Amino acid sequence: MENEEEIDLGGIFSMILSHIKLIIILVLLFIILGVIYVKAIKVPEYTSSATLILVSKNSSSDDSATNSTTMATDLSVNSRLVSTYSELIKSKTVLRQVEQNLGIDQNYEETLRKNISVTSESNTELIKISVTDKDPKLAYNVANEITKVFASKVQEIYNINNVHIVDNAEIPNEPSNDDNTKEILLSAVIGLIVAILYIVLKNAFDTTIKDENEVEKICSTHVIAMIPIYDNKIAKGGIK
Repeated sequence: MENEEEIDLGGIFSMILSHIKLIIILVLLFIILGVIYVKAIKVPEYTSSATLILVSKNSSSDDSATNSTTMATDLSVNSRLVSTYSELIKSKTVLRQVEQNLGIDQNYEETLRKNISVTSESNTELIKISVTDKDPKLAYNVANEITKVFASKVQEIYNINNVHIVDNAEIPNEPSNDDNTKEILLSAVIGLIVAILYIVLKNAFDTTIKDENEVEKICSTHVIAMIPIYDNKIAKGGIK
């Protein structure tokens, strides 16, 4: 059984190599399609990010032990609030206020929500708000406005002022989806897979007998003789 498997795998490999020109053509074709996509079809997107921090309240007590206990409690509370704040940032209350402040159409709300990414660094109180859009200036404006509206809503809802801006958003100069090389390589891989699948499927549905080995395999007997086929060409002066 192992020998038969090796023969089959070897046959498939030989079959693929015998169509190497077709494989190269299809791979090049998909690379060209990939280049056309990234150069002419793909729309560049820009990401602008702002960073916030949840600051613990300072205790007015002179007792250092009390200060330490209070600070530890505040840190624990703030860590738990990070996940809550992350959802609050993308809430309708915050986004609609941002749209109103910037004069953005409210029909853009769902798109805006999808374009916002909120992440928090592990074991820290830092929250990073990233906004992605085709317009770099709009991404910048929305990111900065979200930080302001969010800080205001936290103070309004929780009656605390523990959200502060660490880094304001900046206008991005380069697209954030500028991974053209990766996409072109992916196109080449897809072309290679398509070529191999085509060759394998074509061979699987091809029922013609190609050589004496297949005859021996099908008929379970040995080939005693073969009749060659000659290609007679008509030339001047008769038949060769």
